[in-house]
Amino acid sequence: MINAINAQETSLLRSEIELLMNERQSMLMVVGAAASLVAELDSRDLPKSAIEAAELLSEGINALPEETLQDALNAVHAQIA
Repeated sequence: MINAINAQETSLLRSEIELLMNERQSMLMVVGAAASLVAELDSRDLPKSAIEAAELLSEGINALPEETLQDALNAVHAQIA
């Protein structure tokens, strides 16, 4: 009985980890694309209504750990000079 419960719990945990890893990969792709976009933007060319959003996005990207940012860039095959 205990083995059956452990097997079920293990299966549920495995499924949850797989779901989380898939979500992480999706988020890395979004962040990588956003980082690439921000790196190419010239704030002088943005409409004033978009500047605040671009600043928030830039601050969020800059707050990421270096390893996470690199994972995100790798997810979209991008490089930032």
